Amino acid sequence: MTPDEQARLQAHTAEIAKILYRNTPPEALDSLETIEGHLRKQWIEIVGPEVAFFFIKETTGTDKGRPRTVKSCVGELKITEKQAEKLNLKKSTRLAPFFEKCCLRQVALLSYEKASQEIEVQTGVKIGHTSLHRLVENQDWVEPVAFAPIKETSVDGGKVRIRGAKGEGSHWLDYKAVSLHGSFYAAYFLENEVLIDYVNRQPLDSLVTCLGDGHDGIWNLIGKFNPDGNRREILDWYHLVENLYKVAGSRKRLSQAKELLWQGRIDETIKLFELCNSRQTTNFCKYVTKHRNRIVNYQLLSSQNICSIGSGAVESLVKQIDRRLKISGAQWCSENINQMLKLRCAYLNELI
Repeated sequence: MTPDEQARLQAHTAEIAKILYRNTPPEALDSLETIEGHLRKQWIEIVGPEVAFFFIKETTGTDKGRPRTVKSCVGELKITEKQAEKLNLKKSTRLAPFFEKCCLRQVALLSYEKASQEIEVQTGVKIGHTSLHRLVENQDWVEPVAFAPIKETSVDGGKVRIRGAKGEGSHWLDYKAVSLHGSFYAAYFLENEVLIDYVNRQPLDSLVTCLGDGHDGIWNLIGKFNPDGNRREILDWYHLVENLYKVAGSRKRLSQAKELLWQGRIDETIKLFELCNSRQTTNFCKYVTKHRNRIVNYQLLSSQNICSIGSGAVESLVKQIDRRLKISGAQWCSENINQMLKLRCAYLNELI
């Protein structure tokens, strides 16, 4: 912007300010807060649309075609079919892209009703909670693909509260989440095969380290990862230790067992407990035997920084997803869950 243009802009802005001030009611001048609110209202209703109209017409070179009203962060805009086509605006949308992004980010954090209130406070633009619900349900999500080869992944499960039929109570069902370490997150409800396909469509390394806890459902999924390469399956170290400490008895023995497991010495660990007949000990030995191929030399892998030994990345993901799925009083219709999971993951992946 040239000095002459800056001077002209300041002069025009000053004239605009005088006109707006003359048309401001006294009660809107009581405090800085009321001034802010009134100025934003004037901008959204009067100034913003006029400026935007000029930008759109100059950019597209046309004002031909049937217009439709689109809500935006700078007010309601009338955009013609030709302009929308040149600006890559979706045919049926009534929301401008940046305002739509603002709405999706709020819904990723809050209930639809709270998000509606927050959007109006922060942008000055009203949008109802039912419109927000339709916005989420109509999103055609494109699942992200990593740029670099995936060397590690971890899987965990979370729970979501399902609304029962009329007169029936709610119940809880599982969803599955996957973390592609260093890249993206994804989560699916009752779509295990979709999760598997998503992972296998990624650029996987020839050897992929897969981490999980002791649940069979997790390993059934992991067992189908990287079919054209190799997997290094690792039982999460912290879950392993958690299960060890469920065994009652000598602290010395538990300390010895932990040290042996840290080095991946399974048979010696089991031998430590051969004279113990408690149910907890029996269960732990069965647990260790079942996962013996996934209990590795954690000490070596950790000390040489070969790969991760814990599934903390995906456990953190589940907790962050649950901050939205488990907000106070939330109950879900089954058909709405996957769209919300995709929205929440898009937010956590910083794609919106």
